Amino acid sequence: MATRRLCLVPCIFGLLLNALVGVTSGAELSFTLEPSDIIAVQEQPLMLHCQVDGIPPITTQWRRNGILLVDDQYYTMFHNGTLLIGRFQRTKSDGSTDEGDYECVGQNSFGLVVSRRARVQAATMAEFHVQPRSVRAEEAGVGRFQCQIHGLPEPSISWEKDGRSVDTKDERYTLLPTGVLQITGLRQEDSGVFCCVAHNSAGVKHSAGAHLTVSVSQSSVYKEPMILVGPENLTLTVHQTAILECVATGYPRPIVSWSRLDGRPIGVEGIQVLGTGNLMITDVGVQHSGVYVCAANKPGTRVRRTAQGRLVVQAPAEFVQPPQSISRPVGTTAIFTCQAQGDPVPQLTWLKNGQILEPGGHVKLRNNNTTLTIYGISQEDEAIYQCIAENSAGSTQASARLTVLWADGLPGMPSLVRAEALSPNAIQVSWKEPGQNTQEIIGYVLHIRRTTDPVEMEYQEAVSKVTLQQVVGDLEPSTSYTFYVKAYTSRGASKPSESATESTLGEVPAPPSLFIKLMSSSVVQAVWEPSSKMGQHEGFRLYYRRVHTPLFTGPLTFTRNVTQYNITQLDPTLVYEIKVLAFNQHGDGNATMRFVSLKEAAEKSVLNTPCDCVKDEQSKTSTAGIIIGIHIGVTCIVFCVLFLMFSYRGRLMTCKTVQATPQAGRNISLESSSSSQGALALNGVSRSGMEGNGSVAGKGRGDSNELERLFSGPSHCGDLADRSRMLDRSLVSYALNETQLSTLPLDDFSLVVEGDRETQFQRPPAKGRGASDRAVAGVTQQDQT
Repeated sequence: MATRRLCLVPCIFGLLLNALVGVTSGAELSFTLEPSDIIAVQEQPLMLHCQVDGIPPITTQWRRNGILLVDDQYYTMFHNGTLLIGRFQRTKSDGSTDEGDYECVGQNSFGLVVSRRARVQAATMAEFHVQPRSVRAEEAGVGRFQCQIHGLPEPSISWEKDGRSVDTKDERYTLLPTGVLQITGLRQEDSGVFCCVAHNSAGVKHSAGAHLTVSVSQSSVYKEPMILVGPENLTLTVHQTAILECVATGYPRPIVSWSRLDGRPIGVEGIQVLGTGNLMITDVGVQHSGVYVCAANKPGTRVRRTAQGRLVVQAPAEFVQPPQSISRPVGTTAIFTCQAQGDPVPQLTWLKNGQILEPGGHVKLRNNNTTLTIYGISQEDEAIYQCIAENSAGSTQASARLTVLWADGLPGMPSLVRAEALSPNAIQVSWKEPGQNTQEIIGYVLHIRRTTDPVEMEYQEAVSKVTLQQVVGDLEPSTSYTFYVKAYTSRGASKPSESATESTLGEVPAPPSLFIKLMSSSVVQAVWEPSSKMGQHEGFRLYYRRVHTPLFTGPLTFTRNVTQYNITQLDPTLVYEIKVLAFNQHGDGNATMRFVSLKEAAEKSVLNTPCDCVKDEQSKTSTAGIIIGIHIGVTCIVFCVLFLMFSYRGRLMTCKTVQATPQAGRNISLESSSSSQGALALNGVSRSGMEGNGSVAGKGRGDSNELERLFSGPSHCGDLADRSRMLDRSLVSYALNETQLSTLPLDDFSLVVEGDRETQFQRPPAKGRGASDRAVAGVTQQDQT
């Protein structure tokens, strides 16, 4: 709302109203004595007292159950307010009764007040609904008798034994106010017949007799502690007396103790223990409410038995803040506040001049009836208002007077109030000045509210006295407003003018949101969303055209629940303009426009192929497999290269070793091992063959020629002639893979490869080598077999 709005009145009149508003120094009419609840005796006179204080003359009347009583043969009302019932009857011959709720009514020129309700009941005494029962107990045990009877007032209970009153001076006898008689430490002489006697104003009644039989005690036998009677649940009113009974037996005699279940201390004030374990709380208050636990403890041990009962203390209603009498100028707001406490929580009721006040119109009740607000008060609202607080424990009332101030010379009310809508958010209100007492007018107050709002939602705007019109802005479109005007002087305000009602203009809808989606090279989808900022929409209109073309295609009209449309048969080489607007009964709103290029969109759709996540995952998996395969292949190749390199190095080492072996006329044959490692091994069969052929000696430069033919790599074997001379001078035995290497004449073998399985050294064919050739050939054949 605009910042010009005020809660009650314009600031320029604040000092004026504060000077006029005040609280009266005393009550014009109030009770100094109210009637109380009473229990009447049948056929006896009854007086109810009431005193009213205020500005005379004051009249006093009485009502029973809301009906006004008149002076007759049954009722007499005195000038001091007292009511006399000559002969109280619970039931009269005509079927009526004197029982009921009585109220005292006081009235003077300022108004009327009603007292609290006083309940009048007849004294009665019913029959015993609980009769005492006979008891058998052992010596030193406990005897208990109980009787119960209803009556008004509550009957007092006494006991007789064998026709004589029980001597309550004996500490062993405990008489509880609830009508229970307890006898502890029983003896033989306690045996007899016990009778309960009830007394009240309605009479006396005796119960049936009950026998007490005391037998011989077996005190030496151990007995677990046991609670015969525990505390009962009680509901009392404050200031009453609570009796919580606890009777325990056992041997040895148990010790009775009390505690609260919530752990709070019971206290000592007003607390008394009756007999051997009964708890009495006098003058109970709300703070005594709670669960009480009675415990019977075996002396010297932790063995115990417990029983518990709940005590509920109710408090009658009483005022924390009673309403106060106030004075207010006419046309202003009056507020009364009434707050009460009690247990249960009191219910509040308001009266106006003794009649129940029904909220409505300019009278409002809030906050569980604790606040009474009267807006725009007039002379008809001047009265005495009462707040009645009531709960199940009692009721109370308080009154306050509203005085409506009306000064002489106040201006009349403004006239001809008119309202005219200017826009969806503004209305102009105009009026004519009052017809009388206009010289002292210092300004006007314009009161504004939505027609559907309650009166308390009203706000005001101050207007200069020279201005007889006001433009009210910041209003809601298509909304009805009610206006009235008051004229103010230094002495107060005029009566409110007649009201004027006007609605703001309607508002066209706000532009909707528009989104364009490419469906194909010739189809686009237009999707729109309505805006909630302005007026309500009834539907939408869609237009589209080629760019630079003067005319739109459309409108295509849609209902309010349609929010998309596919535009087809478009030229994929052109750019299109698309617009959407919302409309209602007030016209078309602004449009939202979008441009779309089908050519660019088609190209993008081709270039930016949608992602196929499944295929991507499969391609990632295939790529990973290829990479892993390449790694494995490269690794295998590296290992093969390394294997060949080390194999070739091993052959060089063999070459060096063979060259270092002495040529002692022995034939040698080397056989390649068939193991997977490809190591060279010496064959024992070749050795035995060579031994049969004898030794070969005198080899010269022919040995060097044989080495050149076997190991032709000059970079690996070096100078074969020099190596042959070294072999002539040394003899070396070499072990490889746990196989012994024997030396043989180098000129008697050569290298022969047979398939992929093995490698053999054989003597190369040469002329003039007779026996040695045959020996080597024989060894080779034997190896092959």
